[in-house]
Amino acid sequence: MKRRGIFLTGTDTGIGKTHVAVHLIRALRSVGLKVAAMKPVASGAVRVGDDWFNDDAQQLHRAAALEVPYGWVNPSLLRMAASPHLAARAEGVSIQLETLVEALDRLAALADCVVVEGVGGWRVPLNDQEDVADLARRFDLPVILVVGLRLGCINHARLTAESMLNSGLVMAGWIANELSPTTEESQDMLLALGDRLGRPLLKMPFAPHQGEGESAPNNRIDIVEILRLVAP
Repeated sequence: MKRRGIFLTGTDTGIGKTHVAVHLIRALRSVGLKVAAMKPVASGAVRVGDDWFNDDAQQLHRAAALEVPYGWVNPSLLRMAASPHLAARAEGVSIQLETLVEALDRLAALADCVVVEGVGGWRVPLNDQEDVADLARRFDLPVILVVGLRLGCINHARLTAESMLNSGLVMAGWIANELSPTTEESQDMLLALGDRLGRPLLKMPFAPHQGEGESAPNNRIDIVEILRLVAP
């Protein structure tokens, strides 16, 4: 089965992967595609009644609006807000990549494409032997790197891109996410990253109070390039 979609990873945790994923889902839906969302592994959950949920996974689920159970979107939910391998160990479970691949294929069969958000950064451990890079290889989707524009991001982005190549994968593109209002320093960071990584597919502006149903103002989505990545 040929999967269509995008795998989003990041230079670190807390750099806006979910924010970017929601906008990509909406952009793809706006051109008539049926989009599935997936957060294969999430650590950090809240209890609602008898069930547990992760906020990032819920945002993706709602943005895609595909009528599937929450557990299909987030098949591995860990309650502790910690590195997945540590959270899984604390709960006495083990994250199995084969199970996650099966969950991806189940979603891919229902949609035109799947937007997958990884957990943490590129080399975050998932179990004692495997990490996010291993999961991306198994999913076999174009990988887009989300870079939060903040001090240290140039180093983190370059190291992540190099690690992708060493993992046998190629970064299909990268997305710049502004974590604070635009300054001359952030523009310099963007230019420096552009010189070393190529132009971004998407530049997300700072949106401090953005509601879940709102669109960030003036965001520039290269939908043609995104569509090329998800094409069969």
